Amino acid sequence: MTYSIFHSGRSRRNGTFHNFESGIEEQIEALRDELAELTRLVGKSSRHQGDKMRSQASAGYEELLSRSEDLLRELQHGYERGATEMRETVRKHPLATIGAAAAFGLAIAFLARR
Repeated sequence: MTYSIFHSGRSRRNGTFHNFESGIEEQIEALRDELAELTRLVGKSSRHQGDKMRSQASAGYEELLSRSEDLLRELQHGYERGATEMRETVRKHPLATIGAAAAFGLAIAFLARR
């Protein structure tokens, strides 16, 4: 008789434990599904953000390239104007140019001696 009392008590406990275990397994499975969905959403969002950033970077690169080309053209024109003005000045004032070059040479020699 004692066997049946313990046996019936065990089966009730095992049944409750089994139900508890089933509930936990169902919750774990639900969490796995939610985690998989979250991973999918994060991946989709990351791809979208990556594409958006790539597009912005490409637009910024094109703008930077355009600005640098404009700046290079301006520098070339400035150099050409300066070179033209220098040649005209040398042609108009050859003696003053030779005197300025000599003074510059003397200044460099004086500084180099120190």
